[in-house]
Amino acid sequence: DALAKEAKEMYAKYQSEMVYLSAEMKKTKENEILAKEKEVSDLNRKYFGSEGELYKKRESLLAPIQDEVYNAVKTLAEEKGYVLILDRASGVNIVFASPTIDVSEDVLKKMGY
Repeated sequence: DALAKEAKEMYAKYQSEMVYLSAEMKKTKENEILAKEKEVSDLNRKYFGSEGELYKKRESLLAPIQDEVYNAVKTLAEEKGYVLILDRASGVNIVFASPTIDVSEDVLKKMGY
């Protein structure tokens, strides 16, 4: 946030001073602003991008939970002879599903909840 604010301030200052600057000074200021914006972009990518630290931390925290759910679903499917179990939250277009075939409670029981 501080870097982004600094980049905005640099740009605002540049705009207010632009009429007084030589072509060479304009180019220098523009390059400084672009460098600052790139720094902001790189920092955002480092922390929030698909390979960023936040993404990796989230993955490391969710992986054990996802594994536990997968194992419970797999065990339940094997025990009851199911060939397919759908995740309603995954965005699969399920127009209608009878509540009698919902195995959510069974999965939670397998997980000890």
